[in-house]
Amino acid sequence: MPRVGVDVVGAEAAVLDLLSNGRCEFGMGESASITELEPFGRDMETKKEVFEEAVAAIFPMFRDAGSEHHGKYFDIPLRNVVPKPVQKPHPPLWMACSQLPTIERAGRHGFGALGFQFVSADAAHAWVHAYYNAMTKRLHLLADYEINPNMALVSFFMCAKTDEEARARADGATFFQFALRFYGAAQNRQRPAPYTVNMWDEYNKWKRDNPEAQEAALRGGLIGSPETIRKKLRRFQSSHIDQVILLNQAGKNSHEHICESLELFGREVMPEFQNDPAQAAWKRSVMGGEIKLEEIDTQAFTDRYGKLAVNVAPARAAAAG
Repeated sequence: MPRVGVDVVGAEAAVLDLLSNGRCEFGMGESASITELEPFGRDMETKKEVFEEAVAAIFPMFRDAGSEHHGKYFDIPLRNVVPKPVQKPHPPLWMACSQLPTIERAGRHGFGALGFQFVSADAAHAWVHAYYNAMTKRLHLLADYEINPNMALVSFFMCAKTDEEARARADGATFFQFALRFYGAAQNRQRPAPYTVNMWDEYNKWKRDNPEAQEAALRGGLIGSPETIRKKLRRFQSSHIDQVILLNQAGKNSHEHICESLELFGREVMPEFQNDPAQAAWKRSVMGGEIKLEEIDTQAFTDRYGKLAVNVAPARAAAAG
């Protein structure tokens, strides 16, 4: 049976925890496309099983003793994997949620959910409910680990003195999601051969052909003046999102603009959101059973990209390349 370095993953997480003095957050994901899977000899059909077995193999390594694992995909003899992490029993655990249904699955397995900004406030409300209901009502751990009840969202980000200046500086912000669509939505899982497609050129073609979608995407992210971003963060707060991760690299924007953006945000926006006792109390009540969340059908909230999906056709682009 193949070994694909799960012991190395465990050791690397522990090393990072030591170097950061206990500030490591351990994120895992099963991959969203064959582009990520094929180099490791994996496929879409078995990736979920491989991921779940990897979780079962890794977490015993963090204990102060040896561990071994003999499964379908990994066969690891008895070893004491060192070093051990500073945080006990291990760093907080997250699951990458590039597909929205994975949010519910992250809750069911006790992982923090690490996803992207929702298309609407209603979608955020529905998926937050799905996540916490899965964790509190249908919890199924894959190994012996501590649960991490948290939802974090990644969002486009650029803070400037005015909305217009922020949007101009973040003009390439949609490149990240365009690339995900390009590689994640191809018909029959087709992918362009290496060195046959210039992604930046394809992206700029998309922007020229879809100016309205580009503008809508820029309005939807955390892009704008301090007051605009403050209002958007309050909406996240009302949906009970725990954390927001700022995606500041926006295509070819400058290092100077990124630094100015972070400094302005840190000075004028962050102080309001650094501590949120109301959110902490809400979460305690949900996890303790005092608050019963409605079971919401998430079928109406499966749109990940909104208007950004318009005319992103990987297969045709690959053929043209």
